[in-house]
Amino acid sequence: MTELITTSKKAIELEDQYGAHNYHPLPVVLTKGEGVFLWDVEGRRYYDFLSAYSAVNQGHCHPRIIHALIEQAKELTLTSRAFYNDKLGLAEKYVCETFGYQKALFMNSGAEANETAIKLARKWGYTKKGIPEYEAVIVALRKNFHGRTTTIISASSDPSARKGFGPFMPGFELVDYDNVPALEKALSNPKVCGLWIEPIQGEAGVYVPADGYLKAAEKLCRQYNVLLMMDEIQTGIARTGKMLASDHEGVRPDLLILGKALSGGVLPVSVVLADDDIMLVIKPGEHGSTFGGNPLAAAVCMEALQVVKDERLADNAERLGKIFRERMHALIKKTNLVTLVRGKGLLNAIVINDTPESLPAGQAGQTAWNICLKFAENGLLAKPTHGNIIRLAPPLVITEEQLHECCDIIEKSVLEFSKR
Repeated sequence: MTELITTSKKAIELEDQYGAHNYHPLPVVLTKGEGVFLWDVEGRRYYDFLSAYSAVNQGHCHPRIIHALIEQAKELTLTSRAFYNDKLGLAEKYVCETFGYQKALFMNSGAEANETAIKLARKWGYTKKGIPEYEAVIVALRKNFHGRTTTIISASSDPSARKGFGPFMPGFELVDYDNVPALEKALSNPKVCGLWIEPIQGEAGVYVPADGYLKAAEKLCRQYNVLLMMDEIQTGIARTGKMLASDHEGVRPDLLILGKALSGGVLPVSVVLADDDIMLVIKPGEHGSTFGGNPLAAAVCMEALQVVKDERLADNAERLGKIFRERMHALIKKTNLVTLVRGKGLLNAIVINDTPESLPAGQAGQTAWNICLKFAENGLLAKPTHGNIIRLAPPLVITEEQLHECCDIIEKSVLEFSKR
């Protein structure tokens, strides 16, 4: 019989004793979610301002997505790709028509989708561009986050992702983000097969490039016959106020990489989209996944995307994102603790002034974490990234009234903290 968890203390103790220590969660133990809200095991309600890193754009346990999950789970969940199933083709057609591509390759996690894109780009480089075998280069951007597999961290500049995990895979070159001249110099190398890029660097702290950067990147890729690999795992599915963040500049990547909200947070689903001349370089037996493209994931994915369209979540994110940043700019004028707000749509971050002279003795270095604890105390959940940056990204189903209530909580918490 399964033991029931009735206190946060018990749940935290169990994870600490039996689980790997590869995360550092806030001390909140969640047991229920609905829409923009989460509840802990003691019954306290919180606004969710992380959205499982943008996996629950449609809100927690969206009834239509859960219905699709349950109905398909009653019929068939997994066959492996040793056989056809009656849902995968429908899902492939749906995502191809939604995003404007000829082929889709379903996987599970975002990291798997990025690994898939790497293999596609390299194989295309050898078979179509004529790069000498095993000499292909993929250009990536400093401060990127594409996942944590050993291949992916070979293209990372984050010491915490790399230290102790080498030796690293060759074939990657790093250049500065939002730097067009550096990009052109790197892409002019005839051995480059792909440019691997996030339209907004989310994990790094919601870094938004200058207007025109993505368009310039696309132009350079065309000029030097390089595949544009766009990682929209966190920025896609309406999060930034468009269906894709690259839509803000009218950019169409050669390889579109999606995950997270592709299932509304119900189960792991990811996909790489491309046209035939790229996707069909991979032949039977060269790539795959036991669970990738399973009928349960296919049914859930179609409903999750249809919810985004029907509820006009991109429009909601665009409108409310402007209101949110206005509220945060107003907060900056009230305290020196918040120095900057940046973002698009409902993917935003505030930068916390973590200098010793701005804080009580001994507080420097933990300010953003402590402010997030204060948020939780006041009924809102968020988490810092890279020390002094707090990402703020609610489910896209949030209403304007709820958004203002959350902004009030953020303001109250920051001002309370700054008076300490």
